[in-house]
This record gives sequence, C-alpha cells and structure tokens, in this order.
Amino acid sequence: MFTGLIREFAKVESFQNATLKLKAEYKPKIGDSIAVNGVCLTVVGVSGGSFSVELSEETTSIMAYENLKERVHIEPAMKLSDRLEGHIVQGHVDCVGVIDKIVQNNNSTDFYISYPKEFSKYIIPKGSIAIDGVSLTINDVKPTWFRLTIIPHTFSQTLFGEYKIGRRVNIETDMFARYLYHMFNKKDTIGWDEIDSIMARY
Repeated sequence: MFTGLIREFAKVESFQNATLKLKAEYKPKIGDSIAVNGVCLTVVGVSGGSFSVELSEETTSIMAYENLKERVHIEPAMKLSDRLEGHIVQGHVDCVGVIDKIVQNNNSTDFYISYPKEFSKYIIPKGSIAIDGVSLTINDVKPTWFRLTIIPHTFSQTLFGEYKIGRRVNIETDMFARYLYHMFNKKDTIGWDEIDSIMARY
C-alpha cells in the first residue's frame, strides 16, 4: 500500500530489457515494493546509489511507459505505523489518461484530463484519485474527463510543474469506489463470505 505522497524524484539511468534502473537518495532493499509514477514495482537489484525494478508486459501495457525517462516520482510502500496523510493507493494502474487542457488561475492550476469512459463509475466529485502516483482530489467530473486543481506546493514538489498538453498519465481510481461498485452491482445476492473475499483483495 502507498499514500500517494511522493517521496522524491528519481533519475532514470536506463530502461532496457524490461529493467528500469533508477538513482535516488532513498536506499531500498531487494524485494522492497516501491511505486514509480504510481506503479507498484519490486526492487530486483541494488548497486551503489542506484536500484533496479522489473516491469512485466502486463504492466507496460496499461501504463504510460514512455514517461520512464529523465525524472520519475517514487514512493516506498508504507509501513503499518506510518501516518496516512494522502489516501490509500495500491499502485495498480487502472488506465491511462491524457492531459487535454491546463488553465492557470491566481494561486492554482487546473488540469483537465480525459480518460476511458468505462472508468467513470469509479470517479466522483471530491473523491480521491492518483495521477502518476500523486494523491489528488477530483473537483469536476464528466463522462470522459475530470478536472484537478493543483496548488503551488504540489506543483513544485511533483512533476506536474513539467506536464504539457498531450502528456499521458497513469490513473489509479479510488480503491473503495472500485470494491463498493463491485459489491453492489452484482446480479446475484452477495454473502458475507464473498464480501470478506473481495475486501481481502484490496
């Protein structure tokens, strides 16, 4: 599990043969889980100030893998003793969105992001969403796009300050919205055993 609060930027040293090598201040151990641009990956190698994670074909098929260059967001998996300040993020990307419009306001910036319509059931006004691993609040929702308002602190402490129109981003919808939809939209009556099974998967 993650919180959607970015630990730091990591520098991409290489991305070859499904292995991504990153350089960062954070020092993980082999086997650790770490979110890279919101995608939960496992550390498979550590060398000096760098570490490596491996991406499967399944993972690259549902994420904006072209952004694995220059700098990326990283967040280590949270500990049970950690304070939860963002929202519960699994690191399981649901789909890829596209930044369609960026509007500068007096003290914030609005980002309009389009997404596949079939995920609209999980995206609600004032609900939570993770964009490239950043925990954010949804301000406005339409069937194929939503609007986020980014405050100056988030703008400066994440890659949002570098995002341009047309960029693809990783989207993870709210975990609770997903399992509640699944629970209450089944045709058959659901029992407590199945509810326990569903909740255990999240």
